[in-house]
Formats: sequence, structure tokens, C-alpha cells
Amino acid sequence: MKKCVFAGTFDPPTTGHEGVVLDSLKIFDEVVVAVLENTGKSCYFSTEERIGLLKKLFDGQSRVRVISFSGAAVDLLRREDTVFYVRGIRDGIDLDYENRNLYASLALMPDMVTIYLPARQTQTHVSSTLVRNSIHFNKQFKEYIPSKIAEDVIKLSEEKQCSKNS
Repeated sequence: MKKCVFAGTFDPPTTGHEGVVLDSLKIFDEVVVAVLENTGKSCYFSTEERIGLLKKLFDGQSRVRVISFSGAAVDLLRREDTVFYVRGIRDGIDLDYENRNLYASLALMPDMVTIYLPARQTQTHVSSTLVRNSIHFNKQFKEYIPSKIAEDVIKLSEEKQCSKNS
């Protein structure tokens, strides 16, 4: 059985993230979607909220497993007993960033195999940052969120806005 890991903050999950997982399912028997708990990053949605959104998004996909993880990618790969690490790439800037991380990771785990999956042409501008900025400025963002979780993201965002204004 071939298994891969796709890790990220998913703050929130976007159509781009969904595309990477669905493309990964064409290659791998199991896709582990790992929500990173990055203490260096201030996330808009909590780890539990992001996990809940991803679990709902991939509900019914028995070959997708959603977990949380804090630590280095190589440690996650070892824990999951796989060498395959999937990364979504939107453009050359993403590729440069991912390559720098890859070279550092290969020093720690030489047998690691990183697979870059390009974004669909219509998704090259989609990012979690775009969605968060749209929320912040009260702009439309539903087209960047998978329809299966769009209402949940809107509801969570409204709750956060209400508690911030209280």
C-alpha cells in the first residue's frame, strides 16, 4: 500500500487543498492530511476547527485520514511510515519555497520523496491568506472554499467576528 502525507495549516481549507488531496488519491492508496500546529503562526481558525472542516470535506473518502501534527515533516513521515510527501504548487514562488524546505529535509531523511502537484490554472491565485483577507474585509470568498464546507467556514467566521466585536 502506498501512502503519502500532505501537511499544511489549512487556515482554512481551500479548493486548492481539496484539489491536491483528490489528485493524490489518483496516485496513492491513502492520503494523510496533517493539520500542522505551528506555534510560530497565528491561525485564524483553531486546530480543532480546521480538523473538523477537513473531516467534513473528505467525509466518505475512506482513503483520506485527517490528523494534527506538531513538528518537522520528516518526523511526521517516519511516524506515518512513508517516504512520500505531497506539496501543492501554485507558481514559481511556491516551487522555490518548497525546494528550500525539501533540501533541508533531505539532509534529515535522504530517502524522502517529495511530489509536487501543480494547481489547476483556475486555482493559481487561491490561498488561505486570500480567504482570510476576504473575511477580514467582509468580501466574498465562497468561490475559494469547497462547497461542502463553505457554509461552515462562513458560520465560523461570523462567530469569530461577533466575539471580536463583543
